[in-house]
Amino acid sequence: MARNTVSISNKAVVGTDQTSGINKTVTGTHKTVNWADYWALTKPKVVALILLTAVVGMYLTEIVPSLLQVVVATLGIGLMAGGAAAINHVLDRRIDIQMARTYHRPVAQGRVSSSAALAFALTLSGVGLAILLVWVNALTAWLTLASLLGYAVVYTIWLKRATPQNIVIGGLAGAMPPLLGWTAITGEFHGHALLLVMIIFVWTPPHFWALAIHRRDDYAKAGVPMLPVTHGIEFTKTCVLLYTLLLTLVCVLPWIVGMSGLLYLVGASLLNLRFMQWAWRLKFRPSAQTALHCFHFSISHLMWLFVLILADHWINYG
Repeated sequence: MARNTVSISNKAVVGTDQTSGINKTVTGTHKTVNWADYWALTKPKVVALILLTAVVGMYLTEIVPSLLQVVVATLGIGLMAGGAAAINHVLDRRIDIQMARTYHRPVAQGRVSSSAALAFALTLSGVGLAILLVWVNALTAWLTLASLLGYAVVYTIWLKRATPQNIVIGGLAGAMPPLLGWTAITGEFHGHALLLVMIIFVWTPPHFWALAIHRRDDYAKAGVPMLPVTHGIEFTKTCVLLYTLLLTLVCVLPWIVGMSGLLYLVGASLLNLRFMQWAWRLKFRPSAQTALHCFHFSISHLMWLFVLILADHWINYG
C-alpha cells in the first residue's frame, strides 16, 4: 500500500544510509512529512488495548455513562497514552536502532527528528490533559499524567536500564487504564477498579517475558537487562509459567467478590487454561516460535478477558 506523504520541498535526492541499510529520502534542507510515521509514534495497537480496558472500566461502574462522557474520556486518555508512546520512541531511539523488532521505528531511523517527535508527544499529552481536566475530572487527569510519567520516564529512563524486574515494577503504569476509566465516570476510587488493575499488573510479566525470550539476543546486544539476559531463558520460562498460574488465581477474584458472574468465571477460566498451556509448552516442549506464539496469545487473552467481564456485567446488571 502506498504511503501517504506531504512534500514540503520540490527538490528530492534519494540516498542509502550504508550503516543501517535503510533507504532514506532527503528533501533539500527539509524532510518529507510522512503522517504514517507520526501515527506510528503513538503505538496505535498498544493504545487500542489500553483504551479497551479503560472503556470497560467506565461501563463497570454503577453509573451508566453517557456516550459523550465515554467519548471525551476515551479521547483524553488516548491522546495522553499516544503522547507517552511517542516520548518512549524518543528516549529509546538508541536502543531501538540495535534491535530487529524496533530498528525501523521513525525516530530511530531519523524519519522523524527527536525534537519533532517530542513536540508531537507534548502536544498530544497537553491536549489530552486539558480535555480530562476541563471535561472529565481532575482525579482522572492527574492519574493519567502519573501513568504517562511512570511509563515514559520512570520505566523507560530508569527501570528498563536498571533491573531485570523492570517490567514487573514498571507494569503498574500500564495497568492503570481500567482505574482511569472508572474514575472518569465516578470521580472516585473503588476496590473493583483496583481488581482490574491487579489483573493487568499480573498479566504484564508473562506477556512481556515471552517476547523477551524470543528477542533475548536483541536485548543482550542493546544492553537492556531483561530477565532472559540476566537470569537465562530457562529461569524466565519458569517465571512465565508461575505468573500465568498466579494470573489464573487473580482472575477469579472478580467472581469471588460478586463483581462478575458465571459467564465471566467460565470464560476467564478457559482463557487462563489456554495461557497456562502456552506457558507449559514454552517451558517443557518449546519450538523456535513458541515464545512468540505465547506472546501473541497473551494479547488476545487480555482483550477477550475484558470483553467477557463487560458482557457478563451487562447480562447480570443490564
